[in-house]
Amino acid sequence: MQANGAGGGQQQQQPPPQGPELGCLGAQNGEASAGTAAGDQLAHANGLLPSANSGGPGGGSPGGLGVNNGVPAAGGPGPAAAELGGGGGGSALKKKKRLSQSDEDVIRLIGQHLHGLGLNQTVDLLMQESGCRLEHPSATKFRNHVMEGEWDKAENDLNELKALVHSPHAIVRMKFLLLQQKYLEYLEDGKVLEALQVLRCELTPLKYNTERIHVLSGYLMCSHAEDLRAKAEWEGKGTASRSKLLDKLQTYLPPSVMLPPRRLQNLLRQAVELQRDRCLYHNTKLDSNLDSVSLLIDHVCSRKQFPCYTQQILTEHCNEVWFCKFSNDGTKLATGSKDTTVIIWQVDPDTHQLKLLKTLEGHAYGVSYIAWSPDDNYLVACGPDDCSELWLWNVQTGELRTKMSQSHEDSLTSVAWNPDGKRFVTGGQRGQFYQCDLDGNLLDSWEGVRVQCLWCLSDGKTVLASDTHQRIRGYNFEDLTDRNIVQEDHPIMSFTISKNGRLALLNVATQGVHLWDLQDRVLVRKYQGVTQGFYTIHSCFGGHNEDFIASGSEDHKVYIWHKRSELPIAELTGHTRTVNCVSWNPQLPAMMASASDDGTVRIWGPAPFVDNQDIEEECSSMDS
Repeated sequence: MQANGAGGGQQQQQPPPQGPELGCLGAQNGEASAGTAAGDQLAHANGLLPSANSGGPGGGSPGGLGVNNGVPAAGGPGPAAAELGGGGGGSALKKKKRLSQSDEDVIRLIGQHLHGLGLNQTVDLLMQESGCRLEHPSATKFRNHVMEGEWDKAENDLNELKALVHSPHAIVRMKFLLLQQKYLEYLEDGKVLEALQVLRCELTPLKYNTERIHVLSGYLMCSHAEDLRAKAEWEGKGTASRSKLLDKLQTYLPPSVMLPPRRLQNLLRQAVELQRDRCLYHNTKLDSNLDSVSLLIDHVCSRKQFPCYTQQILTEHCNEVWFCKFSNDGTKLATGSKDTTVIIWQVDPDTHQLKLLKTLEGHAYGVSYIAWSPDDNYLVACGPDDCSELWLWNVQTGELRTKMSQSHEDSLTSVAWNPDGKRFVTGGQRGQFYQCDLDGNLLDSWEGVRVQCLWCLSDGKTVLASDTHQRIRGYNFEDLTDRNIVQEDHPIMSFTISKNGRLALLNVATQGVHLWDLQDRVLVRKYQGVTQGFYTIHSCFGGHNEDFIASGSEDHKVYIWHKRSELPIAELTGHTRTVNCVSWNPQLPAMMASASDDGTVRIWGPAPFVDNQDIEEECSSMDS
């Protein structure tokens, strides 16, 4: 790096920098720099044009300086002469304002991005005018040697970079990566002896990652280049694999020496993702490609795009509707009612309107719970507390496959499918808890458990059950063990589990909706607004990435919260009695259903093309 000075004096070659110093060079101050052949090369590596040799020994001749955007350069008289002040030989250039560290960082980020676009002359001009350098000269040399496959020179460059690297082990790891690439390229070229020499005499003596060296040695047996690329999961000799190698090598260098790859794009992507995460109404999958969004405006979702407007009212049930549930593929909705029927509705993929598909009859006590099999081929229906029977329906044919009843004293009010789709568990509040096959045959039982609600975890072994002791316990049918997972202070009326099995959503009597982390076994959040007494109300996760939570309420409303916010972001009105159950379509994030004691099922979606006044009457929303 050339010394900052007022131009004059005898030329001196400065020793190379010994630390990761970066940022703007002396030229950014508007001062002339001494230049030698070595200095000129360094200045060029910095993205600066070579400075002119100073004039006389007294401080430089103004006539021998020209200024290009405030940077001294070779040439005749120029604007710089007008900025020279004072008299005699002690005149100095007028200093430019020194850039802040954040300004320098931004300039480097822009320079890296432009360099990636191939606008190298623009980058040179940017670095020249700002007085900054894109990266350390040694890093530039190293980059070029890697991309050109000059491995011996790249190895020598590591010696220059050693003083700039914080970790003493980083150079060994970087050398290993270089030699690995060198070895693979020799193999691809058919130079087996040279590759063996690298393996034995260069890689092995490093005494680093011996397990990987064993794997590399196995590639000697590859019969052709395609076989090598497949087994090594390697792109082959060329720009693609060397660019990927360079990305790995950059992780060991401080950003002041060499910027992390595509740093500006990554920062912009993080900003877009953060805005999306903070958007309370964001309910669509966002493409991670920056080309799919505008960087000129902030990300904002309107609540008009959110499912809080009535799209359809289903009135075919003739009594209270106790339950509703979309199929796993989102193409059907099943609703259960006090009128003893289950109705299966078909979702039109284009209009998103629902049409009656089948009516399943004969549930003498009414239907208070429904569970779809994992493949959506079967449906299990349960009744209220005094019902000892369970119905297993074939959805495709509409035929009853099994009507199960173990004892007239049973109360089979809840059911959950095993992930294998060949078994299910069922139970109730009279102390029984069964595991059965599709024909209703009893496989296992657990006595003395008064079950309120059930759920099978994805491991295929563990069943979660809420009981009358205000808790959720995990039961393992394989080793017959059980353990406490959640303990509440009030009765748990129902619960559901997130797709990843990490979170549990509980409707707790007199308390409302609670979110628990099952892994850490802690209460995460209590959602406000809902009215929950001792009626069984079923809430749900939903929306894109299950970012939202919805619940019915005894005040006739449907409440929606963003998972991270305790206050509701929407209160949906329209039902005239208690809303018993809500279900979010797992494939259509903008569709939700609610079932109510008023005998209707409402389908909720984005705002139709109506006046704003009509919209406000139907949905009141609150930002949290």
